[in-house]
Amino acid sequence: MKKRIELLSPAGDLERLKVTLLYGADAVYIGGKDYSLRANANNFSIEEIKEACDFAHKLNKKVYLTLNIVFHNEDISGVEDYIKSVAECGIDAFIVSDPFIIRHIKNNYPNVEVHLSTQNSTANIESVNFFKEEGIDRVVLARELSLCEIKEVIDNTEVDVEIFIHGAMCTFYSGRCTLSNYLTNRDSNRGGCSQVCRFAFNIENEGQKFTMATKDLNASRYISSLIGIGVTSLKVEGRMRSLYYLATVIGCYRKIIDAYYDNKLTEEYLEYQEKVLSRVANRETSAHYLEHEADYKDQYYTGRQELSNQDFLGLVISYDEQEKIVTLVERNYFEVGDEVELFTPSGEIYSFTINEMYNDDMESISVARHPEEIIKLKLDGNIVEYSMLRKKVK
Repeated sequence: MKKRIELLSPAGDLERLKVTLLYGADAVYIGGKDYSLRANANNFSIEEIKEACDFAHKLNKKVYLTLNIVFHNEDISGVEDYIKSVAECGIDAFIVSDPFIIRHIKNNYPNVEVHLSTQNSTANIESVNFFKEEGIDRVVLARELSLCEIKEVIDNTEVDVEIFIHGAMCTFYSGRCTLSNYLTNRDSNRGGCSQVCRFAFNIENEGQKFTMATKDLNASRYISSLIGIGVTSLKVEGRMRSLYYLATVIGCYRKIIDAYYDNKLTEEYLEYQEKVLSRVANRETSAHYLEHEADYKDQYYTGRQELSNQDFLGLVISYDEQEKIVTLVERNYFEVGDEVELFTPSGEIYSFTINEMYNDDMESISVARHPEEIIKLKLDGNIVEYSMLRKKVK
């Protein structure tokens, strides 16, 4: 029987890594302090990579490290020592784009997998087969492929295939962009992208703005199809996203995947998960290339609204089982009388109306209006650390 499909989550730091694994990711991908395409994320020191691998492996889950910048001569110095240090931490795979890095890892660390980054823009059968001969274990296909093209690659190759299913899309071909270099002197292909494609440009004499930004990717409606054609791993974008975003997105896709395998993925169930996903995003979403060539419906041209999400109300830091008291750190305003729900890493959701709440000294209060304030609620349930309180999804 074919293995269940992998749900792969981003993690910009140790806390995000722990949260995404607890909320249902089978594996996480992280960046080190060097050689990663998300230089603005916190990223992981060697010591943190070791801690990340130990934490994941105790859960029987995996950690992959991105090593996927476009290497210039000055970037090569020290990379072999760095790879050795990371491999000794117990990393499960490197995500790479440079042929030299592929060969070095396969020759020296044969027990560590090598995954070809989407940065390589692999989009055809012959390229996949070429990299298989170079030792690649998995290919992260270019995001510009349709379902039919993905299936054709899978049917005609013997390499595991990974697909992006959710998150920000690059306006240019899987990240091959130099706008950032020219306009801000930051190299997008070496971790410094300033997202020029999301800038709003003045149109001369028109009195309006022009943008070339894409809508975010959302493939929730295509999970069944992707599993059916034999995709190995479903990848979520977002190493710089918040804990709430990652917990929500990973939690939703975990439920969709599990419902598919349990033959319980109804239209009603899928629509509810889509509603939850829509509430956590601040940009519109699209399935982009999966069924058609991307067009004007998948992109913003004359400006856009990105509204800050206020649904995330608090992060649970402890639960007193005897007193049935939830202690959380406030994130957004809420008050007595609000309809809310608390969701947990195991997938349980507790919906209720706030009838009473307390400050850190157990003094009764009616409003939580100070972010980072300690708030206590009375609630009976299987509640653990990293459960989260949000506005009720209706």
